[in-house]
Amino acid sequence: MIEKFDVIVIGAGASGLSSSWYLAKSGLKVCCVEQGDYIKNTDFIPIENGGEIQRYRELSFDPNIRDNRCDYSIDSSDSPISIANFNGVGGSTVLFSAQYPRFQAQDFKSFSQDSVGFDWPISYKDLKPFYDLNDKITGVAGLEGDPFYPDIKNLLDPVPLGRMGKKILNGFKNLGWHCWPAYSAINTREYDCRPKDNYSRPSNMGNQTGSKGSTDNTYLPKAIKEGLIIKTKTKVIKLIEDTRKITKILCRDESRNKFYLEAKIFILAASGIGTPRILLNSKNDNNFNGLSNSSGLVGKNLMLHPLGYVEGFFKDNLYSNVGPQGCCLISQQFYKTNQQNNFKRGYTFQVLRGPLPIESALNLTARKIIKLGDDFLTKFLSIYNHTAHLTVITEDLPEESNYIMLDHLKVNEYGEPGISIHYKLSDNTKNMLSHGLSKGRLLMKESGAYKSFAFGPVKSTGWHIMGTCKMGSDPKTSVVNKYGLSHDIKNLFIIDSSIFPTSAGVNPASTIQALSLFISEKIITKYKNLLHK
Repeated sequence: MIEKFDVIVIGAGASGLSSSWYLAKSGLKVCCVEQGDYIKNTDFIPIENGGEIQRYRELSFDPNIRDNRCDYSIDSSDSPISIANFNGVGGSTVLFSAQYPRFQAQDFKSFSQDSVGFDWPISYKDLKPFYDLNDKITGVAGLEGDPFYPDIKNLLDPVPLGRMGKKILNGFKNLGWHCWPAYSAINTREYDCRPKDNYSRPSNMGNQTGSKGSTDNTYLPKAIKEGLIIKTKTKVIKLIEDTRKITKILCRDESRNKFYLEAKIFILAASGIGTPRILLNSKNDNNFNGLSNSSGLVGKNLMLHPLGYVEGFFKDNLYSNVGPQGCCLISQQFYKTNQQNNFKRGYTFQVLRGPLPIESALNLTARKIIKLGDDFLTKFLSIYNHTAHLTVITEDLPEESNYIMLDHLKVNEYGEPGISIHYKLSDNTKNMLSHGLSKGRLLMKESGAYKSFAFGPVKSTGWHIMGTCKMGSDPKTSVVNKYGLSHDIKNLFIIDSSIFPTSAGVNPASTIQALSLFISEKIITKYKNLLHK
């Protein structure tokens, strides 16, 4: 007997769990299907017991390294940036650094303003109530009054800057550049029955206490209370379409049993890489190029936020590894188009905490700054915690020549394909990166660093996967409309970052969730007729 629901959400990450909560609290029978499993406190090894080693195994950013049954192969060999993700309840928010700025109003109108990219068919004003709601559910630490974000209110206290943050803050002040305490999905005090963070574990290595605003901590328990049914360790093999409607989905459970689930509305929330993979893999006799792909754009316009990295070396011990790794300072001094630059749009500086010992040692030896030998520990300790770290998060412009496709050469045990990435940096991005790395080294010098190191793009940083199922008004040039509804299929919505027309220059997590809530509201109001058919 086939189970039936009002709504099936595919993916239990940033967008999937926020949407599941919103729809379930509206009285709908909602099922969320997730190919990974719950992350339990017992899955984490404490840092003091050697837990950092998990970064290179089960908590790796790379599914090819994790290689567990819920992952699929991703070939990034034709890209300077490797795809990073995490499959499990909470999705990539389990391992994200908790950077949580919003997009700015001008980010939704890049073509109108700068003749590059696309204008979104919705505005910041449309998402504003849902940004606010999402911040309330998540809990965001920061400081009001930032001129770049004048309307963010009700923030928790900022994450303490520490010695390193204060050092870099002085550098920004010396240069007269904008900077602000980072917007962070971290509890700096008890919030919504979740504890204050004790800063004992880097924010990008999971969370044992519930203090980080990952969706397994925030939306999941609320959604369960509203009656959400969640099916973990369940892979969606394909969507079954008939006469421009999805009738059911074909799934496989952990015991390798295949089964179908039915619903009136289906929502794809499987990430900027997982969602196009499912659509492309759901081809049928009438849709040979995959579902919802009459435009030919499923998988195209891939954006990845190429990342630059700057490191400064200091004589003082800055205790730079203490605190949530991604949450210190943000600067958008170079965020907007400047006619004096040889690139359009811009980038964000994000000041980071330093790496833990294993990562630091591997980086320092790989760069031949120190070598293994009798004096290794002495030299290592003279550098470890004496560094400051900065990333350059570039706005990545959409190009059809950057895309993902099914990889039939690397299949799983059932013969189902993985994904291959085909991506190159544009000249605009290369120029932007060069500018950011140069300015970043200047900042380190002004902050008191005796030397600095910079490079980009950083290979293993492809967390921000956007654009592969573009939102737009014209079915010929987009995959979904402004409310996330497929142009081709009457009851299929997409709510994750794959529908972003442009990428802005900040971590997309806050915008992903605000957009998910916005579309969920439209499902209840504008498309409620679908629920009665």
